[in-house]
Amino acid sequence: MADDSVKSEAPAQQENENGEKKSSQKAVISNGEAENQTLSKRQRKKLLKQQKWEDERELRKQRRKERKQQRRLQRQDEEGGDSQSFRKRPRREVTPSSLRMVVDCSFDDIMLIKDVRKLHKQIQRCYAENRRALHPVQFYLTSLGGQLKQSMDEKDKGWVNWKDISIKTEHYSEVVAKEDLVYLTSDSPNVLEELDQKKAYVIGGLVDHNHHKGITFERAKELGIEHAQLPLSSFVRMNSRKVLAVNHVFEIILAYLEKGSWQEAFFTVLPQRKGAVAVDQDGTNAQEKEEEDSDSDSEPDATEPTEKRA
Repeated sequence: MADDSVKSEAPAQQENENGEKKSSQKAVISNGEAENQTLSKRQRKKLLKQQKWEDERELRKQRRKERKQQRRLQRQDEEGGDSQSFRKRPRREVTPSSLRMVVDCSFDDIMLIKDVRKLHKQIQRCYAENRRALHPVQFYLTSLGGQLKQSMDEKDKGWVNWKDISIKTEHYSEVVAKEDLVYLTSDSPNVLEELDQKKAYVIGGLVDHNHHKGITFERAKELGIEHAQLPLSSFVRMNSRKVLAVNHVFEIILAYLEKGSWQEAFFTVLPQRKGAVAVDQDGTNAQEKEEEDSDSDSEPDATEPTEKRA
């Protein structure tokens, strides 16, 4: 009798478990239906669309592979089976310059972190432009440390693998002989007429929005090194101030080495927002001169009656 009671309890327990499963499934279905009922028509449509997008992910991936393969075959047909020659572009012959360019990063302690990050981006631009230049210069980055190094470590960890650049923690005066140094600063009374390949030209790594006006000029005088400004006023007239970003000065030097003309270098590099206008050799604004000539041509004849104004 005991065995019979155990056997009878087992099916009963299984029926209870099955009943609980069915009730839980019904509860899930009812919950899903209730959730669908709470969603708006647009939300349900969006949900279905998203589900369809996920379901077709592998199909899209396969189609991309097929298109890529078709393009590869097409290139091979066009080039007679040599797909590599299709990709190759004529490369200019690069002739490295002996000129040295130094970015002085010793102003880290007087800059805000947002300006330090801007300087970091400008240095990245200098590095990239020098790598693709026709006459790349000998690039030095000195006094690296503090906020700038921290920003570079956080935002651009690959900087430790940069090539064709000398990165120093020392001050530039400890890296280059003083007699070879020329500090480029817009406050200098000396105008740079041409570049000396034996010199090392220093750019102040400072983004300060004019808060420390004249500081690079004062630093150069304190060290007793040569200083000069680019011949900007001789060739260009701008709506904004003459102070240029670090990468603009760097790129102007690279452009001058390639073109041999300050005016071409300035107009190749200067951004349009600077409102740069060419200046004739006599110091007049070329654009204003053209406007004056056109105004003189359009002046009314003195014998003709002029219109009266109220």
